[in-house]
Amino acid sequence: MWTFMFSGGVFNSFCHDAPASLPSMVLKSMKISTVMKCAQGSPCSLHLNIKGTLSLDENIRGLEICSLSLDTQQSQCVNVRFARKKSKILNGKKVQIQFNCIEVNVAQHIYVTMKTVPNYCEVKLSQEYYVEDCRNSDVGKYIPACSAGKFDYNVDRARKIISVNVSSFLRDEDYYVRLCHKWFTCEDVGAFAVIKGKESLKSVSLKYSQLLPCLCIEGWLAIPDARRIQLCPFENDTKALWDNIVYNPVTQTLAWEPACPVLVMVNLCRLMKSNDYCEDIQNSSRSSPEKQVKYSRVDTHPRLCMKFTTKQGSWVKCPFAHGEFPAWKMRTAAVAEQIQVFFTSQTKAQFSVFVCNRTQLASCESLGMHHSVSVGDSVSITMSREMCGSTFCIQGWRTDVDYSVPLQICDIHCGFHGQTYSDGNPAKAMAHRMKSVHSLH
Repeated sequence: MWTFMFSGGVFNSFCHDAPASLPSMVLKSMKISTVMKCAQGSPCSLHLNIKGTLSLDENIRGLEICSLSLDTQQSQCVNVRFARKKSKILNGKKVQIQFNCIEVNVAQHIYVTMKTVPNYCEVKLSQEYYVEDCRNSDVGKYIPACSAGKFDYNVDRARKIISVNVSSFLRDEDYYVRLCHKWFTCEDVGAFAVIKGKESLKSVSLKYSQLLPCLCIEGWLAIPDARRIQLCPFENDTKALWDNIVYNPVTQTLAWEPACPVLVMVNLCRLMKSNDYCEDIQNSSRSSPEKQVKYSRVDTHPRLCMKFTTKQGSWVKCPFAHGEFPAWKMRTAAVAEQIQVFFTSQTKAQFSVFVCNRTQLASCESLGMHHSVSVGDSVSITMSREMCGSTFCIQGWRTDVDYSVPLQICDIHCGFHGQTYSDGNPAKAMAHRMKSVHSLH
């Protein structure tokens, strides 16, 4: 009675006005489900199971059912023709229609239409449908695209190579393995490797440049729409993230850009000489999971550092501590009841200085007016006897930049003629990128 025809595209697209005698409810209640077909010796496959109700009419010579993949825009159609004599005999009878010939892939988004032949306008059923994904127990167990395999890996840190062994995937199918950086998607890090299905050795070696928290191993079968698995074994290796610090001497800009997404609080800080504690510089806190952190007009003093704080702990990097930029120095000389303060620097700079009372290690309260000083000049500060002692300091910092470390000279003994003090050890050289890590757990 019925003749089936298949097509890769829609061939019943243009509609015609329906005859007046055609009932309004010719097509009714289309239902869609997924069925699995498994033939011996072949892998299982998924198909649409489409059901509907049709009222036979002498004006209808058949049905056309089409599926359009909304992911790939590919379509498949099934056309069923009715024998004209049988249609007249069964005119007005309702029949159940069922098709399960259209093959689909895992997790596809499908648009299904059911039309009459000829295609009468407004006599059509349509429905969107989502095919089950690999989380479905049967699909995950029997469909090849869900057989993603399992990883074992070994890291050779000296040669910067990750060896990957793959198991539990379909025999005779090729398998792809790659390294990637996981952001919103997993971005390629070099070329992927192929494990040939017919080869007995199921392992590959992949080179890397840095072990980063977002460095992942990804693998999948070499078949369309194959499920991918990822293993990201270096999520706690955050140490390398803090290396990407760059200073631009022309714009005086200090910048850090994460190589991976990371929830981190960034601060500029002053490294204390006494206990390696790094005191935060005011108004320098930045929070950035993925964007660049940038500071403009930064003092290049060796004790100006960047502090990174995550849930795992804190790390301090001092980008100017290794020798490429000249540092400024502050010195004092006691003459009678006055302290003469002067600054030395190989570049032009402006400074401010005052007397303060150090109540805590990182806190020094101002006791008088601020004095402005240029490189090569000096300023004299009168010290009363009450201001001479171990807790009183001369504090100075650069004012021609936005971020500067305050330096202190403390324990000043007034009245010792010609006594000279300095802000500490001779300035060390500075570098564009920092190379040392101070853990502050």
